Amino acid sequence: MTDPAPNSHVPPGAPQPRPRSGSPLTWAVSLALAALVGALLFVAGYMAAGSGGPASCAAPAQEFRAFCQAYQRIQQQFVDDPDEEMLVEGAIQGMFEYGLADPFSGYMSPDDYQRAQEDLSGQFSGIGAEMGVRNVDDPEDLESCTTFSESCVLVVVAPLEGSPAEAAGLQPGDVVVAIDGQSVNGMTLDEAVKQVRGEAGTDVTLTIRRDEERLDLTITRAEIQVREVSSRMLEGQAGYVALHGFSNTAADQLRTAIQELLDDGARSIVFDLRNNPGGYIEAARDVASEFIGDGVVFTQESAGNEVKEWEATGDGLAIHPRIPLVVLVNRGSASASEIVAAALQERGRGTIVGEPTYGKNTVQVWSELDNGAGVRITVSRWFTPERNSVAPDGVQPDELVRVPEGTPPDEDPFVERALEVISDGMLGTDESPAPAADTEPSAGTSLLPGAGGIVSYDPRGQLQAVA
Repeated sequence: MTDPAPNSHVPPGAPQPRPRSGSPLTWAVSLALAALVGALLFVAGYMAAGSGGPASCAAPAQEFRAFCQAYQRIQQQFVDDPDEEMLVEGAIQGMFEYGLADPFSGYMSPDDYQRAQEDLSGQFSGIGAEMGVRNVDDPEDLESCTTFSESCVLVVVAPLEGSPAEAAGLQPGDVVVAIDGQSVNGMTLDEAVKQVRGEAGTDVTLTIRRDEERLDLTITRAEIQVREVSSRMLEGQAGYVALHGFSNTAADQLRTAIQELLDDGARSIVFDLRNNPGGYIEAARDVASEFIGDGVVFTQESAGNEVKEWEATGDGLAIHPRIPLVVLVNRGSASASEIVAAALQERGRGTIVGEPTYGKNTVQVWSELDNGAGVRITVSRWFTPERNSVAPDGVQPDELVRVPEGTPPDEDPFVERALEVISDGMLGTDESPAPAADTEPSAGTSLLPGAGGIVSYDPRGQLQAVA
């Protein structure tokens, strides 16, 4: 597998970016990885320190001598035998956590890296159930639900169609209280999802609370293909399509859904990017191209003033201005979601409805280390078609939506406002939208030379995941 690069999620099968030889981006990535390799060498590379003396580390630069001294003293003085793997992992993690002033560069343990790769590949082994966090005491306060408790519960949003979870009878609204007999209280969402996922063909038992009933469901895991898109027809011949991530299958799934909506008579589109953490920037370009016919979608700027303009592919199904477009966003819309929302707003193609987005405009390269762990390194920033930055305030909606306290869960003020915007915009016109292009969905998303595997993704603080 080639080294990969979510703001967002790089994952399974993702190719490593290959900037042109000698470019500033090449040197930026090379130097960053060189520092990382150097750190591993000075932690793990031993040499004799004299006859019978303790081992020492080979410092790659003068600045690392203090680290080597600390390492030697751990070897000489620590009361127990230190775990070498933990020392190495701690050293790498510390470089990113304390050495770089960037919250989006970081170290991922082997398990975390594998999970992130699965998320961005769109395929994993599990039960096929979308799960989320619910605050039963204060439904609007999800930020305080960092771990599960009696108040903050793990709830089944929906089993995927045709999944083992659906076959086993898991239902929307089921509250998961234990996994294989272990209470979920104290776990994070990521930790719970990691417990539910596992090798295809193996079993996992979920203890769930359904109304007043408590029961155990044993589910056999299988290979799951994540559905990044959900769609349906709304009133007034409006088509609704939600995109949940920018994996390497997202653009094709979206294209198929748009074609089906247009075939069903959709005269306008509500495009939902809420709680979408981002992913591949190639997918962001392709997604935006379904609505923008030509020109710049976003600009990527790297070290040494290297600038790359990403332009629309020119084969979108809903590019005609007589197909009104409303884009739904909230504070969980991050990275690649913001690329698309900002492009549609600045290019005048869509009306943004909802809340200000997350505000992340950096791009990362992900790569795997020898121990199976991964690192993500910020290599560039992206900017809107008009060269604006969404950091730190996010994309500002054209129509701000606030959800009234006590709103029933089956009501969606965002969608309601979107339909009002479409209705207001279509008043006084009898024009029908232009016919959709007679184009079959593409078989695969092409990767631009030198750009494969580059990610704009926010892996932190997501409140829904597929297990």
